[in-house]
Amino acid sequence: MLTPFEVIFANIAQGIALLDSDLRVLVVNNRLSQLLQIPELTMGMDAKAIAEQMPAHTQARLWLTHLVTEQKSLQQEIEVGNGLLSLTSTPVSEGHWLIQCKDISAHAAIKKELSEQTNLFDTTLANMPHGLCMFDADKNLMLCNAAYSRLYSLPEQLTRPGTPLQQILDHRVTVGNAPAHRETYFDVVAEAALKRAVASQNISLMDGRVIKISHSPMENGGYVAAHEDVTDAVRADEQIKYMAGHDPLTGLPNRTLLREKIDRELAVSGKTSSLLCLDLDRFKEVNDSLGHAVGDLLLKAVADRLTDCLRDGDSIARLGGDEFVIFQTDVQSRDQASSLAQRIIDVVDKAFIIDGKSVRIGVSIGISMAPDDGDMGDSLLRHADTALYKAKAMGRGTFCFFETVMDADRQARRDLETVLQQALESNQFELYYQPQVDTITEQVVGFEALLRWHHPERGLVSPVEFIPLAEETGMIVPIGEWVLRQACKDAASWPADIGVAVNLSPLQFKSQTLAHTVVSALGDAGLPASRLELEITESVLLTDNDTALATLHHIRSLGVRIAMDDFGTGYSSLSYLRLFPFDKIKIDQSFIRELGNSKDCAAIVKAVVDLGASLGITTTAEGVETSDQLNRVREQGCSEIQGYLFGKPLPISSVHELLKRHSPEAA
Repeated sequence: MLTPFEVIFANIAQGIALLDSDLRVLVVNNRLSQLLQIPELTMGMDAKAIAEQMPAHTQARLWLTHLVTEQKSLQQEIEVGNGLLSLTSTPVSEGHWLIQCKDISAHAAIKKELSEQTNLFDTTLANMPHGLCMFDADKNLMLCNAAYSRLYSLPEQLTRPGTPLQQILDHRVTVGNAPAHRETYFDVVAEAALKRAVASQNISLMDGRVIKISHSPMENGGYVAAHEDVTDAVRADEQIKYMAGHDPLTGLPNRTLLREKIDRELAVSGKTSSLLCLDLDRFKEVNDSLGHAVGDLLLKAVADRLTDCLRDGDSIARLGGDEFVIFQTDVQSRDQASSLAQRIIDVVDKAFIIDGKSVRIGVSIGISMAPDDGDMGDSLLRHADTALYKAKAMGRGTFCFFETVMDADRQARRDLETVLQQALESNQFELYYQPQVDTITEQVVGFEALLRWHHPERGLVSPVEFIPLAEETGMIVPIGEWVLRQACKDAASWPADIGVAVNLSPLQFKSQTLAHTVVSALGDAGLPASRLELEITESVLLTDNDTALATLHHIRSLGVRIAMDDFGTGYSSLSYLRLFPFDKIKIDQSFIRELGNSKDCAAIVKAVVDLGASLGITTTAEGVETSDQLNRVREQGCSEIQGYLFGKPLPISSVHELLKRHSPEAA
């Protein structure tokens, strides 16, 4: 019967042998024979015979030589078949050797996999385009990649593990690339820790660069941070925002930016203000006789003179053409506004020397006062414009204050309000359709539905007159639903590859039934959702942003396309592209009109087209009226065009004939 020791010795996972001083086997277990794949490994066998039968001959010779010549331990790794063995030879008393062998294949595989993963991690880290760093809870560096070191010009000793972050920041102060505002530098770290999620912020550096830092907290109190140089993107974003809010010719703020400032000022100050609406007299004659180049130079010179007339805090904007607006804050009396108006008239009346020529023009001015004539930018502009027409009627070269008696259209608006409901109920509305054309093939790809009103007495009423009223009264919601349903019904009779675009009002989003209305209109008409495109302006997203976005996502999930209309005219158009995956951007016609005259407009159009291409968004150029404009938008890469060059808005009866003319077969 075996002793406990013999049982253990026979069944142990390690192979074991004891050699005497003559290197002959005194004791050996079967496991060693199995591991070394030597069947006759028995007591009495000498080391030389064992070495000759070992699979790894080089390691075997080294093993035998060591036993003969050395009296110290030897540890070897030997490949046997597909496995890997650890063979340890240890000298013991009386010249004997203890031989131990174990299978380390699994351990070696894990070690190899870890090594490969480490190499892959190191390679990835070294080749990342952005800087990456990891700091512990005490803000000591754990690791960083080469991009992080290059980003901040760090010497090698500051990239070693254990380097305090403070030392890195001190070095960056020395080389001039430290954060411009050190006191808020760690705000994002605290934010990430509180949120227990990634938090990002753009950090301005002393050298002018902007770095986006994204912090991800770790459970031990440390964090991982990615550092990306976003200077070019931020500058481009700022430039596009600036261009969207400023007149490309004079550099003055445009209507949108001015209106925002007026509304903001009136909401805060509560003081009397004046708004002066200016229109240049005889400018058209100068433009026609001396050319647009001289006209542009004249407008710039006028802008300079007007700016020189202002106090600190006053604002000026160019609305387009030869129209300017000046907003005066904290006006003590109408006399103060009168004084500015007369000063402007006198200054503009003096001769301009443009391109070596003496040019004389004049200016007429309409003035509205806040809060008497309105407490919002739109109402002040409208009333000042009304007064301007009166000033022009008085003989030009003068100014006129708004008076209630001038507002004769108010009664007409009230009349329109009364009959709007009747118009809807008695089918006085009609849809006209303006073609949207592929820029390359010039084939019609869709139509935009545009509302017209056939008044029984006044005839065809312009949408400019009744749409704002419908917005104010809330009638735009039922009218908008009628437009949507009728457009879907009409489009269902067109070829399957022709879509229809319908404009949506911000008020329709507040009705909370818009998505249901869209589904119902498509179902009733039998129109596939992919053929319907809904156009919105950024005003839809200005209020109750989350609700509007949720509605848009719901509608888009149905397969309906969503387009951003009048892109570039609003202050935040670019930011909304990050909030919602629009299918189309419609570039406002104000940029298209100036393509041949303004490098800035061309730059804006190009930037928008490139942005659309990078995001997979179709771009449509609105207001294309000439072959020159068509060629320019083609050069810029616009996907589609819309404008009088390819067709004015048409009644449904004319749409089918247009489709026949522009069909591939006709071509």
